Amino acid sequence: MSFEIGERLKAVRMARGLSQRELAKRSGVANATISQIESNRLNPTVGALKRILDGIPISLGAFFEMELESEEQIFFSADDLVELGDGQVSFRQIGMNLQGKAIQFLHEKYQPGASTGKIALSHDGEECGLVLKGHLEVQVGDKRKILGPGDAYYFDSRKPHKFKNPGKEVCEVVTACTPPSF
Repeated sequence: MSFEIGERLKAVRMARGLSQRELAKRSGVANATISQIESNRLNPTVGALKRILDGIPISLGAFFEMELESEEQIFFSADDLVELGDGQVSFRQIGMNLQGKAIQFLHEKYQPGASTGKIALSHDGEECGLVLKGHLEVQVGDKRKILGPGDAYYFDSRKPHKFKNPGKEVCEVVTACTPPSF
């Protein structure tokens, strides 16, 4: 039997119609912890997993034995978005497993001064984005521009690129990348 605990937890939670926030409230485990477990960035201890499962409620044995349906998810609530960021930059992805998918769609938030780092990113594909709120400095190769609400970008992502919020308010962007890059 091969599976990730996070994927299984998310599938069981969603099958029971629970949001991450509701499960956090029921189990006494922080919403951020549940999010990290579901995105496979944190492996829970047996005790932590038991507390979370008690909030569903389901036993540890039933959790590991349960056959999960692999029905394609079409609709996603705000709680279903998978957090891929690190705090200063939030990358909330639509869909958990993008293996075999053609598009990665993200809702991004950059805190004031936050960036994707000093080293430029580069990967196969194309990406585009639309600034919803605040300002985003986009650098692609030797081209750089500060974009505001309603402004957008589209480029070949094999070119080195970086993003930064140069403003004093949170910058909010929706982006798409093909193929999924992370």
